[in-house]
Amino acid sequence: MPSTSRLLAVAVALAALGAYGTLKSSADAGTGPATIRITDRQYSYTRVDVGAAGRSPGDQEIIYDRLYNRRITSKSIGSARFICTFTTGLTRMCTASVNLPKGELIATGTVRFRQFYDLAVVGGTGLYDNARGTLTIIRTTQAPRPIRELLYFRLAG
Repeated sequence: MPSTSRLLAVAVALAALGAYGTLKSSADAGTGPATIRITDRQYSYTRVDVGAAGRSPGDQEIIYDRLYNRRITSKSIGSARFICTFTTGLTRMCTASVNLPKGELIATGTVRFRQFYDLAVVGGTGLYDNARGTLTIIRTTQAPRPIRELLYFRLAG
């Protein structure tokens, strides 16, 4: 007959395995592999000069874009907000919050030139719960205003 302490140890081990399985499944991404291709139009750009005059570490760019999928509708399908903080020279750390009809995606990373760059998708909500992947942004206009870009999300899960 097994001892009470052995039964207790087995029960605790089984409970720990069950808890681990629950935590693991809740940490898995709700989004499977997917691609999203949309365009944006910049509606607001603000530059905050916090240090020495001109571009210096700590200065910020705050950008608001409206998002479109012209293959489906001519109306805006969402919005994106970027906040970028300059670190050295042209290099800045950016975080993007992209609001789409069925959820939100969050991306972050280093940007040197805004004509073409990649950000890491680090999470999301709704349909994009806990999404991971990359966001590639390509500027499609040369004129200073309005800036238009292609946003290409490659979601791994």
